[in-house]
Amino acid sequence: MTIPVGVEAPVPAGPSRRRLGSTWLILLLAVAYFVIPLGASFFYTIDNRATHSIDLDAYAKIPAAVGFVDALRRSLTLAVLTVVGALAVTLPAMLVVTLRWPRLRPVIEGLSLIPLVIPPIALVVGVRDVLGLGPNQLAGTPLGDALVSSQDLDLPWVLVIVYIVLALPFVYRAFDAGLRAIEVRTLVDAARGLGASWPAVVFRVLLPNLRSAALGASFLTIALVLGEFTIASILSFDTLPTWLVEISGENAQESVAVSVASLLFAWLLLLAVSLADRRRRSPRRAS
Repeated sequence: MTIPVGVEAPVPAGPSRRRLGSTWLILLLAVAYFVIPLGASFFYTIDNRATHSIDLDAYAKIPAAVGFVDALRRSLTLAVLTVVGALAVTLPAMLVVTLRWPRLRPVIEGLSLIPLVIPPIALVVGVRDVLGLGPNQLAGTPLGDALVSSQDLDLPWVLVIVYIVLALPFVYRAFDAGLRAIEVRTLVDAARGLGASWPAVVFRVLLPNLRSAALGASFLTIALVLGEFTIASILSFDTLPTWLVEISGENAQESVAVSVASLLFAWLLLLAVSLADRRRRSPRRAS
């Protein structure tokens, strides 16, 4: 069959339709993978077997549960401190490596992967042995006093330090992607050429361009802290995950309700972070 001049040949729609169908199938499977377990857990929390009815009593009892407020406050405090510490440690180091010693990038990248190689159980055993030196071999010394004070049950600073180490791989990857997406040296040279100080360069020039990376790193760190159980349990600190395990033996329905609520809170937090980042980007694009 001949095609007249100026008329484009029709493109077969079979392969594109197949790709579209496979894409929707993958999305449906992914949604089912997350939604079905969450829906089953939610139904378990609202199913009142005593009265054979559906209610929200399990969620209403959460704020009044023994130890819940303290565990939640402690976990949120640890999350905030870990985010601040991880950002304060990682960002300056990566800026120095990017601007001064780019050859050390593979070394820093390798060091950031160490927490993924060392099992958490091995890490916490080493931390516990070091903490035991405070009241024993180092008793009465400044270092011994610091080790003892870091184990405060109300605010265990040792968990902040350990969580910062565990969060380094995620924070490094987030900032590495953000730094590769912008011209760091050009921005720094331009700002310094205009007389800006180094704090002004970091907080007024680089951080606004790394907002997405910082938000992503912060969210991953918060999720890590709110879900970490092994280290807090072995070191005998009461956090939200350890409280969930303790209450599960007394009231399984209430513990599942807290898990569902915390998961929904994490999703809402991620959604809020994404919307806030998009709203801050849209005025700049419009301008």
